[in-house]
Amino acid sequence: MFSLSGSRILVVGIANAHSIAWGCAKAFHAMGAELAVTYLNDRAEPHVRPLAEQLGAKIIAPLDVTRPGQMEALFHTLDDRWGRLDTVLHSIAFAPRDDLHGRVVDCSAEGFARAMDISVHSFLRMIRAAEPLMTEGGTCLSVSFFGSSRVVQHYNLMGPVKAALESSVRYAAAELGEAGIRVHALSPGPLATRAASGIDHFDELLTRAAERAPTHQLATIEDVGAMAAFLASPAARNLTGGIHDIDGGFSITA
Repeated sequence: MFSLSGSRILVVGIANAHSIAWGCAKAFHAMGAELAVTYLNDRAEPHVRPLAEQLGAKIIAPLDVTRPGQMEALFHTLDDRWGRLDTVLHSIAFAPRDDLHGRVVDCSAEGFARAMDISVHSFLRMIRAAEPLMTEGGTCLSVSFFGSSRVVQHYNLMGPVKAALESSVRYAAAELGEAGIRVHALSPGPLATRAASGIDHFDELLTRAAERAPTHQLATIEDVGAMAAFLASPAARNLTGGIHDIDGGFSITA
């Protein structure tokens, strides 16, 4: 029903073959898109580069959103090599361990600010950098979690952070709609990723989610990728500002 043939897509956030970003990258590639893939640093590169090469990524570059100038250098490369960009996938989040494992009311100002900068503001910076390259419209995707709107035990600081991300998605969608740029958040249910492993008792959450979801199945990175590919496609051209649950119905249950 739809194709991404001819699309040029930036994928940010692959850490390994279990990453949500990897599931999305595979789906983009399967639908015909040309990819640019980033890795966090030299330590991450050996894990990410083989995956990017497996999908024939034309651009493989470092991106640590906390390093001044690195995002600008990446988008300069995209402009120089491609001259345009159709989709950005932002699949990164972070909170300092001590702040993540404590009560929200006890989090440090520094930890809160760092979590917001990496998990939320970097997405806004990425959209701003991508906008001049999306001359014919485009799609900007990030990744959230239902802990943004409900209290999830042990999710702690990331709850308010993801709430801010979702609000940012809505405001960005409203601001960029006239330019044909659509903005969405993918909201998978609990997934066994490396990032999720930093949350206390996450295995218990996975078990409860599978029991409670109407389908009795956890979402997979392939499920998330399928939704991402659709939203990046022309078939979704009149959709924007959505927070898309991909969780077997888990989020509709009490």
